[in-house]
Amino acid sequence: MLRPVPDTDGAPFWEYAARGELRVQACGDCGEFRFPPRPCCPHCQSFESEWRAVSGRGRVWSYVVAHPPLLPDYAAQAPYNVVVVELDEAPRIRLVGNLVAAAGQPLGAFPPESVRIGARVRAVFHDGLPQWVPERP
Repeated sequence: MLRPVPDTDGAPFWEYAARGELRVQACGDCGEFRFPPRPCCPHCQSFESEWRAVSGRGRVWSYVVAHPPLLPDYAAQAPYNVVVVELDEAPRIRLVGNLVAAAGQPLGAFPPESVRIGARVRAVFHDGLPQWVPERP
């Protein structure tokens, strides 16, 4: 399976994820969240930044269901979902991942026909990667 290749700006995101924390880069001057991480704030042009913990709760903003032909390791798990999640604390921040029933489940374990736009989800972590699970009422 492919692993993220962190760059200098994004490395802290992956370091926090490896510890089971969801943090998003924010401007150290105006406070606006930004993702993907970058050196300069697109709102005020400040070069100050900090990594803020967020709840990991959000909603499915969009999704696709991947079907073969895919890379061999992924084809074995298809069909599987790839979701775009809009974070509660920062609606302009959208993170990509997979919707699973529980952390660490195979990609194809969540029924693709059960994914819904607007569904409430929360972040979980497995092997240093954020995943998303349905939020129970």
